[in-house]
Amino acid sequence: MFFDGVVNFKGVGIGAVLVSKIGQHYHVSVKLKFPCTNNMVEYEACIMGLNLAIDMNIQELLVINDLDLFVHQVQGEWATKNTKILPHLYHVQELMKRFTKIEFKHVPRIQNEFADALATLSSIIQHPDKNFIDPITVKIHNQPAYCAHVEEETYGNPWFHDIKEYLARGKYLEQANHTKKRTMWRLSNHFFQSGGTLYRRTLDLGLLRCVDANEASRLLEEVHAGTCGPHMNGFVLAKKILKAGYFWITMETDCIRYVQKCHRCQVHANMIKVLPSELNATSAPWPFAAWGMDVVSPIEPTASNGHRLILVAIDYFTKWVKPASYKVVTKKVVADFVKDHIVSRFRVRVHYH
Repeated sequence: MFFDGVVNFKGVGIGAVLVSKIGQHYHVSVKLKFPCTNNMVEYEACIMGLNLAIDMNIQELLVINDLDLFVHQVQGEWATKNTKILPHLYHVQELMKRFTKIEFKHVPRIQNEFADALATLSSIIQHPDKNFIDPITVKIHNQPAYCAHVEEETYGNPWFHDIKEYLARGKYLEQANHTKKRTMWRLSNHFFQSGGTLYRRTLDLGLLRCVDANEASRLLEEVHAGTCGPHMNGFVLAKKILKAGYFWITMETDCIRYVQKCHRCQVHANMIKVLPSELNATSAPWPFAAWGMDVVSPIEPTASNGHRLILVAIDYFTKWVKPASYKVVTKKVVADFVKDHIVSRFRVRVHYH
């Protein structure tokens, strides 16, 4: 079960999604008409999702949320002192008893997008009693809308073949529907044909000659890395070609891809110091969640101050190391070491076992 809550200036919304083992989704979203804090909506969303699971007679449930505070509070690892949260916490714990097995897991926010979208959708609806939203169909377009009817290099014809035919004959293709006809009509207003050559009009009433894929490849190579080619980036390369008086409909994308594949640009470019993966913020309970101490002995020859033993503490998460030398290591020495170098410095709670 994924769940999330949203509080914004338009309202408060919660959403939950149940995912079965076979991948079937059951989702629900609710708009709340009473004031809530950010933590309260998380509990409201969880309670709504748990009630839905109980109604569906689900016995084993994995509850997933992107709020680390909620997960630790429900599991009893962190204390809850807020009087507004306590009733919600007790209710969640009562609902947990209805399941034979229930676990809670914290995930990054990017992995909880579906529930977050449901909560956001319910929060922006002003009158949920009067508005009913039908299932939304999400389509995938592999190409931009403005070139929906301009085919690129099909059957040996250049990408502007359809435009030239429309300007010459004033007729659409037989298989074109109303949307494609309208797109072709809008595109043709920006082009001008003279002597069998197609030109693209610019805002300053200039004309750019339209070129096919083969000529575009030669232009990219000559302007970028030719005799006077300065190996500019993709956006500058596209502007250079436009100033030279040439045009094709995927010019900017092709320029960027060409620069990315240029060997000399990769060799002489500045080093990119961006990490290959996104950084994970260090949460408060992770440091010193697991750490250890050990004594290194004996040291020969003895140090100038007579110390022969080294007491070392290591945090396994941050790799922080703190050594200190002593003549002898007793219980009081270890206790003072932990107090001075760990508790007083990092303000962490130490549980002795």
